[in-house]
Amino acid sequence: MTAQPEVHLLIVDDDERIRSLLQKFLIRNGFWVTAARDGAHARRLLDGLEFDLIVMDVMMPGEDGISLTRDLRARMTTPILLLTAKGETADRIAGLEAGADDYLAKPFEPKELLLRINAILRRTPAKAEPKLPKVLNMGAVRYDVDRGEMWRGTDLVRLTATEAALMRIFAAKPGEPISRTQLVEDLGRGSGRGEAQERAVDVQITRLRRKFETDPKQPRYLQTVRGAGYMLAPE
Repeated sequence: MTAQPEVHLLIVDDDERIRSLLQKFLIRNGFWVTAARDGAHARRLLDGLEFDLIVMDVMMPGEDGISLTRDLRARMTTPILLLTAKGETADRIAGLEAGADDYLAKPFEPKELLLRINAILRRTPAKAEPKLPKVLNMGAVRYDVDRGEMWRGTDLVRLTATEAALMRIFAAKPGEPISRTQLVEDLGRGSGRGEAQERAVDVQITRLRRKFETDPKQPRYLQTVRGAGYMLAPE
């Protein structure tokens, strides 16, 4: 049974040999696999990446798999398959109560793990990809998301490199406030003094507004959201 395309798995196990064997086996079966050596490592990965399923050992030094499962389930719906010690019924029950989707007792045949993973993925609703409009309209100006171009009628509106980068950032999340700190980071200007960098972003926002706002001092489309940053609100 082959894997679903573009499925990203997270393997969490403190045993380097098992971790490596599982990673190689699952990669051979078509999955994209990332491995973590313990709960703390897994948390760092989960803060920056999205996974389709987590395969996690129960017995680990530091935070155990059941405790981590309980915490993750409180804030995400990513399916979790726990690996438990053979005969440890209490661990299986505790894992399911914590929110795990399934468990597999060690030792196990890799093929059985593959079957369990595919079974969980089949019953997991597919993530609906948000369909963003290809063109964002802001009064007389339109922004082509794919091309990264701004047009006023048949005239191309010239954007500086920074303005173009800001538009790409805002166009990826229309209707969502983006903090000044996040904008500094996304623009790749994380070095230097924070306040100075944020003020520089404010200047760039003011300049960008002039490209499409009827009254840049009372912006309608690139709004300031008090306490949250800036937000692109196209028509």
